[in-house]
Amino acid sequence: MWKEPINFRKIFDDLDREFSTAEEMLSRIFRTIREGDAQPLGSNSPYYYGYQISVGPDGKPHVREFGNVRPTMRGLVEQSEIRKPLVDTNFNEKENTYVITAEMPGVTKEDIKVSVSQQTVTIRADRAGKKYLTEIPFDAELDDTSAKATYTNGIVELKIKTKDQPKLKSKEITVE
Repeated sequence: MWKEPINFRKIFDDLDREFSTAEEMLSRIFRTIREGDAQPLGSNSPYYYGYQISVGPDGKPHVREFGNVRPTMRGLVEQSEIRKPLVDTNFNEKENTYVITAEMPGVTKEDIKVSVSQQTVTIRADRAGKKYLTEIPFDAELDDTSAKATYTNGIVELKIKTKDQPKLKSKEITVE
């Protein structure tokens, strides 16, 4: 059987077209910024944005955003005065306890406020222009009397127990 020869010309033309499209997109973005269509970003703080994906005890993935900028529909960024810290949540099955870790550099322990409701933990801090806020929802009911928080080297660690869930009674049914 005869093989068709590889058309390198077509391959390079396709690559050239892709690069041209990307260059046009970047030019539009920079033109928009120059023309003042976007909101100006402050110059005193770094800009960061990210997301964390973790699998909860229920086996479902949970996605959390963090940072002080958010992407917009136009691809540009929108700055927020309030930063959303990077948060990690783990469940210790032996102790029936959630361990929540949040990165909040640049504040002191006196600046941090933690509040616990039945199914939500809110962590906030405010010091000299650095503001942090995150709300973490939980599927289980939390025991607010067991909560203990520590702050060391920019890391807040909160340990909180869940209220014991009533064990479901089961009834055995005979198969006929």
